[in-house]
Amino acid sequence: MTSPIDPVQLTADLLRCPSVTPVEGGALVLLEALLTGAGFTCTRVDRGEVCNLFARWGGKTNGRTFGFNGHTDVVPVGDEAAWTQGPFSGVIIDGWLWGRGATDMKSGVAAFAAAAIDFVRDTPPDGSIVLAITGDEEGDAVDGTVALLDWMQANGEVMHACLVGEPTCPNEMGEMMKIGRRGSMTAYFTVKGVQGHAAYPHRANNPLPPMVRLMDRLASHTLDQGTDHFDASTLAVVTVDTGNTATNVIPSESRATVNIRFNDAHTSADLTAWLRDEADKVAAQFGVEIAMQTTVSGESFITPPGPLSDLVATAVQAECGVMPELSTSGGTSDARFVKDHCPVVEFGLVGKTMHQVDERVEVAQIIQLKQIYTRILRDYFA
Repeated sequence: MTSPIDPVQLTADLLRCPSVTPVEGGALVLLEALLTGAGFTCTRVDRGEVCNLFARWGGKTNGRTFGFNGHTDVVPVGDEAAWTQGPFSGVIIDGWLWGRGATDMKSGVAAFAAAAIDFVRDTPPDGSIVLAITGDEEGDAVDGTVALLDWMQANGEVMHACLVGEPTCPNEMGEMMKIGRRGSMTAYFTVKGVQGHAAYPHRANNPLPPMVRLMDRLASHTLDQGTDHFDASTLAVVTVDTGNTATNVIPSESRATVNIRFNDAHTSADLTAWLRDEADKVAAQFGVEIAMQTTVSGESFITPPGPLSDLVATAVQAECGVMPELSTSGGTSDARFVKDHCPVVEFGLVGKTMHQVDERVEVAQIIQLKQIYTRILRDYFA
């Protein structure tokens, strides 16, 4: 009889792969070998400098398909000398597993892979299971999950529901799952004036007053009061720069950046139009030129509470004794791409140490996460 897959050991093995975006580091090679050996059909879907892995158990037309999305790439370790344990050591000390990616999110990938392998071995379902694992979630995310979804569409691959294994619990295991995410966009402003001597301001056109006025108008504006499933949208001024080191010179140019996290009351297009209108008003008032560029990381989305969220919440409550809060808080995740393919929710372990020096996870949580994922699969195919 085949022994169950140990999700803790698998997480430790993945942690020893130095897979800082976009380096694959051996993590996907390890998963591909493991899943192939368990009867999954695996395909590398690499694009650009990014490595991705698609794995399927069961045929394309074999009933329903439950999907999992996750990533094996990690953020840089920072000051390696500041780590108590090596960032790629994967060591267990006093019930904690240490390493970059321990919470975000190699443990989630390991827990689902272990659950899926044991599930199809023990009780082959009337349906299919897909794992779509990327190496580009922590980077630009252009050639990661997007590439996987593009490949799936081109090859007739379908998921009917998807679970993203990001860490979702703030403090206690099981307390929160994500049913949507806020949108995220960044706007870059450049005010062009006329340089001059600070003693003769009438001969110059100082870009700083219009820039400060614009930033105040944007930061003081209330975007909304929140919606049914989202908190109020926020706008943060994250930098204002001139690069001017002289005290007797009025600069010719000033730059500023704002970041907006927005709910489902807005689209990035609507917000871009509002930003442009505000900039034009200030430009006309001060007689300057204001250039603007925007980048959009993702639109706001919501998977309405229903069968998929009920499935995950019921499994979490059964294993943790806690009914998870349905939340849309936090930053962005690759669920923002998956939502265009199929209904998607997110559930994972406690994320307190993610991206920190000394990132680590409680071993017990990894075991519990595998149990939750196993129950989700069992109930989905019941």
